[in-house]
Amino acid sequence: MHIIVLGAGVTGITSAWYLRQAGHEVTVIERQPAAGLETSFANGGQISVSHAEPWANPGAPLKVLKWLMKEDAPLLFRLRADPAQWRWGLAFLRECLPGRTAHNIRNIVSLGLYSRAKLRELRAQLGLQYEQLDKGILHFYTSEAEYAAAQEPARIMREQGCELDMKTPDECVAIEPALGQCRARIVGGSMTPSDESGDAHRFTQALAERCAAAGVKFRYDTRVLGFARHGDAIDEVICADDAGVVQRLKADRYLLCLGAFSRAFARELGVDLNIYPAKGYSVTLPVTAAEHSYQVSLTDDEYKLVFSRLGDRLRIAGTAELNGYDTQLNLRRCEAILRRTRELFPQMSDGSGAQFWTGLRPATPSNLPYIGRSRVSNLFLNTGHGTLGWTHSCGSGAAIADIVSGRQPALDYAFTGLPAGRSVVGVQATA
Repeated sequence: MHIIVLGAGVTGITSAWYLRQAGHEVTVIERQPAAGLETSFANGGQISVSHAEPWANPGAPLKVLKWLMKEDAPLLFRLRADPAQWRWGLAFLRECLPGRTAHNIRNIVSLGLYSRAKLRELRAQLGLQYEQLDKGILHFYTSEAEYAAAQEPARIMREQGCELDMKTPDECVAIEPALGQCRARIVGGSMTPSDESGDAHRFTQALAERCAAAGVKFRYDTRVLGFARHGDAIDEVICADDAGVVQRLKADRYLLCLGAFSRAFARELGVDLNIYPAKGYSVTLPVTAAEHSYQVSLTDDEYKLVFSRLGDRLRIAGTAELNGYDTQLNLRRCEAILRRTRELFPQMSDGSGAQFWTGLRPATPSNLPYIGRSRVSNLFLNTGHGTLGWTHSCGSGAAIADIVSGRQPALDYAFTGLPAGRSVVGVQATA
């Protein structure tokens, strides 16, 4: 079959790879001049199965109220006259119920474990290099309340097979000596030794090159304008190249991997995806004091920041701002990341040489991505990965290639739109 993949972020590229390996003819359409130039460009860099507690959890509503209108809050709802935002927010509150949170954690861990294994297979097969480190991820807590609240999600993750051990403050410093700079603040931690880190942008571009060598066709600098339908199926995707020339492209099946923009294109086809853009930020610093810089990838749970070592660069990323499709840098939020970094690691950097970035993460209220079929007979979905697109990309790509090819994916997950009777946890609505 001929498959058109819409989008060349990390999820679109992994999907293209696995579809090609399944024997399909694959064409990727991307509005940027190369792969991985939007949300995949400068994210936190973690392959974090242990980052499985969703934003929507029982403690979130009070935090959101506390953070409301606070410009540097880790999660900022910038309320707008936007029905999509309000609808998303109401669904988010539903997902904060304990039973829903536990269900979502189990699915996120299941997908994460599978995806990490597929990444390792791919890396060994292709010899990909993307400044990867396999030193694990250490979550540390500077709040007794946050540390106490982490115990139940950790228990659920362990039940699902995530290797996660609680640590004392001294054990945290022993794992990552750079934390000695803030030892007095740390109340505990958790370590997932099998988690990893690496540069998602470099991975995406390296895999795109391998895709091209394997016969995947790329149409860069090409914008999707819309679709022509025939009955309950897509007949053509209508595009325009960088010169404005309109093209009408046909395929047997189409795969939507357009990140935060997936909702609008799906809606045109009568498919309702509850995806809303969550603007995330990152700061990239040069390593200027190697002896005081972290080597192990870290997560600051109280401030929702992740720290990754990418060769001679330090990447600090996090926060979420729900403010529509605005992509302007908010310097107060950038400065908040730098301020917290200096509080924790005062000897590591003074912020000189900082490179700021922001991108729109495609967030669902549950943190579960849409992976599977849509109500349009030849439209498939692999989108809505929120903060975990890099973590879940290889597993999502392998799973959707199985589904498109008519095979049952090799993991237990709440796939979208699969027929009743499949051995899956549940089905997300796409009506």
